[in-house]
Amino acid sequence: MKTCAKCVLPETFPGIRFNDEGVCNYCLEFKGKRDLKARKADYRARFEKLIAEHRGRSGYDALMSYSGGKDSTYTLALLRESYDLNVLAVTLDNGFMPEQTTKNIRLMSERLGFDHILYRPRFDVLKKIFSASMLKDLFPLKTLNRASSICTSCISLVKFFTLRTAVEKSIPLLAFGWSPGQIPMASSILANNPDMVKASQKVLFEPLHKLAGDAIRPYFLEEAHFRPSCRFPVNVSPLAFFDYDEEKIMEKIKGLGWIAPGKVDANSTNCLLNSLANTVHQERHGFHPYAFEMAKLVREGYLDRRTALEKLNKAEDQATVEAVKKKLSS
Repeated sequence: MKTCAKCVLPETFPGIRFNDEGVCNYCLEFKGKRDLKARKADYRARFEKLIAEHRGRSGYDALMSYSGGKDSTYTLALLRESYDLNVLAVTLDNGFMPEQTTKNIRLMSERLGFDHILYRPRFDVLKKIFSASMLKDLFPLKTLNRASSICTSCISLVKFFTLRTAVEKSIPLLAFGWSPGQIPMASSILANNPDMVKASQKVLFEPLHKLAGDAIRPYFLEEAHFRPSCRFPVNVSPLAFFDYDEEKIMEKIKGLGWIAPGKVDANSTNCLLNSLANTVHQERHGFHPYAFEMAKLVREGYLDRRTALEKLNKAEDQATVEAVKKKLSS
């Protein structure tokens, strides 16, 4: 299969084109690292201004959407140790968290000093959603260029449940541990507009509601959350504009006692379901669901091309894939 000579996007990726040197259109459109450095400095200054404006004005300074993985753990350490924010971390347990991830979360709460809510939705509801996502694409194809259908279903619950919680508790900042490959810098600091939230939620809520009915309502915002008196947070994804180095991230969090869980895929440090999600997506669409993220990390100099290709080409643990399938079918 032909792959971009500079990044890792394959010829099967939607909308891709190559020039005579085998370089893809995404790489050709990239403005370069110098422009990136200036933009990162600007976004970091905006982030620190937000902190100065909101620190101490509510019971919590920030709500962290905390998966227990390496990037969200590092982001939490940044918020606590570098900025001394009072953080409420919220974890949505999708039923496929490794035991070590649960241990990591508990230890990080103690070591970094933050309040934590572990939210475990009904598994019969999750099973309906994940099983359907395995069989067909539930969302617009453009969405699936960046993540599998299964992962998009799961992340939809995470994003809107954490946003709902932040609104209910009037928490001014909602933090995510997205890597620079997962979120455009233009979206790394984003004031939530209620009308836009309602529209974007509808796209994700409706397919899931058809599957599981009103049982999914607690995981999304309802009409009461859109009253004029409700305060919407600003989304912040600090890793998009801070220096991102996987080796330094691992060194930092391992120093806190974080331990990488076993039997997860090469691109996850917190979820067993991802192995099945990756397998299904590649069979259905012909490219790895992490290809876009890895390509962006390579393009922007955060990851070397060889390592990215190794991550994308590493075979999934078949025992994990079969165990997840069995749990979903039981």
